[in-house]
Amino acid sequence: MADLPVHTIVFEILTRVPAKDVGRSKSVCKQWYALLSTQDFVRIHCSRSLVSSNQRVLLIDDLTCSVHPIIFQSNDYGPSSIVTFPFHHHNNDVSILSHLNGLLCVYLNHTYELLLWNPTTTAFKHLSTPDSHGFYINNLDAIGLYVDADDDYKVLHIKRRSGVLGVYVYSREVDSWRNIPFITRQEYLSVTPC
Repeated sequence: MADLPVHTIVFEILTRVPAKDVGRSKSVCKQWYALLSTQDFVRIHCSRSLVSSNQRVLLIDDLTCSVHPIIFQSNDYGPSSIVTFPFHHHNNDVSILSHLNGLLCVYLNHTYELLLWNPTTTAFKHLSTPDSHGFYINNLDAIGLYVDADDDYKVLHIKRRSGVLGVYVYSREVDSWRNIPFITRQEYLSVTPC
């Protein structure tokens, strides 16, 4: 029996397995790690996970985080799996600000820190830096996640402080923040109720 090409194993077989198993498969070898980390793999895996039997909802309450399958026939949730927070937090302290392909940008209310967190693998990354990047203030800031043309996950952080608007982008690949020049009209700088 001939050996299967790696590309077939990765893109025809591993795109059909649960995300947790994909995470484990990254440790097989450097080639698999590189292939399983591409945006093409993520897109194919996500599209194959979009069948109703694979849909899940993440619920966070005081001390726990749970993942429930969605039962579309009854518009209800199935039995939960508990996901432990791998980072230090207090009761009612974690807020989800943005999500993309299973990756969450969360905010710790007591420290104002931003984190990237994958609840499936429990891996996380603090985005705060000594020079005040990666700190979020509720009702003043906005956060978004996106993937750029080079398949790098980015966090867009728009900060409004004392009438000054700052736009910053965190690169997961480079593991650093950079300031983006942004010209805006004065009315966007004031805090007014919608």
